[in-house]
Amino acid sequence: MAPILPWLAHLYTASGAVIALLATGVTFAHNFRAAFIYLVVATFVDATDGVLARALRVKERLPHYDGARLDDIVDYLTYVFVPVLIVWQAQLVPVAFPVCAAMLLASAYGFGQADAKVNTGDHFFTGFPSYWNIVVSYLYLWQLAPVVNAVILLVLSVLVFVPIRYVYPSRTTAWKMPTLVLGTTWAVLLAWLIWRLPATDGPWLVLSLVFPAYYLGLSLWLNGGTKVPPSR
Repeated sequence: MAPILPWLAHLYTASGAVIALLATGVTFAHNFRAAFIYLVVATFVDATDGVLARALRVKERLPHYDGARLDDIVDYLTYVFVPVLIVWQAQLVPVAFPVCAAMLLASAYGFGQADAKVNTGDHFFTGFPSYWNIVVSYLYLWQLAPVVNAVILLVLSVLVFVPIRYVYPSRTTAWKMPTLVLGTTWAVLLAWLIWRLPATDGPWLVLSLVFPAYYLGLSLWLNGGTKVPPSR
């Protein structure tokens, strides 16, 4: 009989699909705060399941089961499908169907690319890595004009196809510690901003943009070939 613990690690990953189902239900009920909270929980699962899998030596003990494929399926649901559904149901864009279709199809292409996650000893994502859960959270928090939202979402959909390398926060070795520290602080801040919805007052939303600006700047710097010593 196959060992139980490695299967529990896969079950933990698969729980993200159940969370996506719950997020879908509250999205149709127009409880968008709850939907974003579920997405925060799903992101936490995604951020920790790899650590659990490596600790339990899942690849070694269950070599016949592809955990990476399972992870991609769950990620498509939580990072792409549910955020796209929120765009539609929250009426964040003036004409939902073409914008939502562009997001879904672009990310389907991105997830299917063999080199979407570059592993040459220094890990990167190739093309915009479908962080739609984060983008849609900000669009909902900022309450920008629907036309502006549509332009942002369509531009990012195009960037999925542009082979720019983006930092893989937990695995890119260059500047890893600053990225992890800033990223963790930012994640807590963004989760708190979502928790306090519908309130959006105070400087916190602007402050939360520090890490995304750092992330984009570092990604473009490294993509340009700048030699940056790894941060251990």
